[in-house]
Amino acid sequence: MPGWNALEAAYTFRLTPQECERRPRLSRPERGHVPAVVLAAMSTTEIRVIGDPVLRTRATEVTEVTGALVRLTEDMLTTMYDAPGIGLAAPQVGVQKRIFVYDWGEGPGVVVNPRIEGSDGEWVYEEGCLSIPGLTWEILRPKEVHLVGVDLDGNEVSIEADELPARLFQHELDHLDGVLLLDHLDLDQRREARRTLSELALAQPVARQPIVGASRPASPLS
Repeated sequence: MPGWNALEAAYTFRLTPQECERRPRLSRPERGHVPAVVLAAMSTTEIRVIGDPVLRTRATEVTEVTGALVRLTEDMLTTMYDAPGIGLAAPQVGVQKRIFVYDWGEGPGVVVNPRIEGSDGEWVYEEGCLSIPGLTWEILRPKEVHLVGVDLDGNEVSIEADELPARLFQHELDHLDGVLLLDHLDLDQRREARRTLSELALAQPVARQPIVGASRPASPLS
């Protein structure tokens, strides 16, 4: 299996320009803030964009937390902070495993095998994606969610999230299931988005990079 640090690409929940202005730049956290993650000698990764089949492949469950997986999360956090973003999912670094990292301003976290056990309310919010650069849409999602999973030490994670963190978790779960923002648009919005993507030359197939843990290639977005 290729070394995790050699894998390219990443997905980051994108901040809007308005949020970047009012949100202070996050610094890399001190050691110990994330269980089992030592933030040292990390590297950033190139972001895969729409058209790459890895973005349409459902990730598989993590069965063992290895040193390679921990190093992966370190690199993901570095990429996330440098973007800047508030979340990053493993499939966008070419790794087909159900894990993501996050930090919406209250410290970094890692969730392994996450799932949403409940949701409530509705909230419309402008979302963007570094895998679809330069485009944002107002997306309707549940306002509150209950996220569960485990951390890198095997401890249970249970978070009752509202508004921004709730949306972040839903966004990352989408990526673990091979779902993109375009899938949340109505037909007219999707057609307009595809026209724009074609103009930006982002809808063309990209060079296929290794997809770790995938049983077969996924179809790129048509």
